[in-house]
Amino acid sequence: MRSLALLLLSVATAFAGSSPFDGRWDITITGDTSRAWWLGLDGAGTPAAKGTFESAYNGDLNKIDEVSVQGGVLTLGFHHKDGGKDIHDVLKASLINGKLVGTATREGSSDPVKHWVGVRAPEINEVDDASWRESKPIQLFNGKDASGWKSLTPDKPFGWTVEKGILTSTGGASNLVSLQKFWNCSLHVEFRLGKNSNSGIGLRARYEVQILDDYGRPPNTHGNGALYSRILPSENASKPAGEWQTYDIRLVGRQVTVVLNGKKIIDKGVIEGLTAIAADANEGQAGPLILQGDHGPVEFRSIVLTPLTK
Repeated sequence: MRSLALLLLSVATAFAGSSPFDGRWDITITGDTSRAWWLGLDGAGTPAAKGTFESAYNGDLNKIDEVSVQGGVLTLGFHHKDGGKDIHDVLKASLINGKLVGTATREGSSDPVKHWVGVRAPEINEVDDASWRESKPIQLFNGKDASGWKSLTPDKPFGWTVEKGILTSTGGASNLVSLQKFWNCSLHVEFRLGKNSNSGIGLRARYEVQILDDYGRPPNTHGNGALYSRILPSENASKPAGEWQTYDIRLVGRQVTVVLNGKKIIDKGVIEGLTAIAADANEGQAGPLILQGDHGPVEFRSIVLTPLTK
């Protein structure tokens, strides 16, 4: 059970700024249960305003190109290219009862306006020290079928099969989300990738540990073992495509440790906020696991989660 202290999480801002818009915000998109966003702002309404957003485009941690406040309305702008075309995405928001209530539009597009609500990201003060104990391990994959999992996007083809104890996505599948939710835990996963393939594991449905066929390449924040777009692995410990690989991941509060194929490549790295895989913006609450199945062929043969308690 989570401690009483966790139920009293502070919602103090993570950035010390004078603007009421400054800080870190967890964002829920109205009518979309498959995606969540994250915003970090500092100096809003001043010439030195800056910020990052996850994710405006490319599923990345994007630098905000334009930040302004006028008449109590926050405006954020992003410039990028899509199919060779110049794109200008615009987010606008007002503070209503302590929440950011906003819209997202694309200039010149006939797509419907997206509506969203942001709440201040909570402070989570737990650290990965010697006080955490392992509870009973939970086999999240039974080797027979996809029981215990559901499609994150029910309107897409399911796309997963189970044969000879292996859970397989051919690459165009829906992302899977576990029915059970978890807080602090350790996780053992065995996976195998196709050539040039891409997948990921979403911790608490918020923080992605990347899975990528990148054997022999330099480590980067989008590479195998990275906390996607946020934490760089200390080395590339990947095996070639077609070989079974192992993850041993430990998550306590916002600290994550990643061991890939027996090598520790992230040691108690601090997670600043949501990544592109996020489907649940409620950072102060337990969340499920996500298995990414829509980026390329991937197989799993073991998924064992062990809750950590005091």
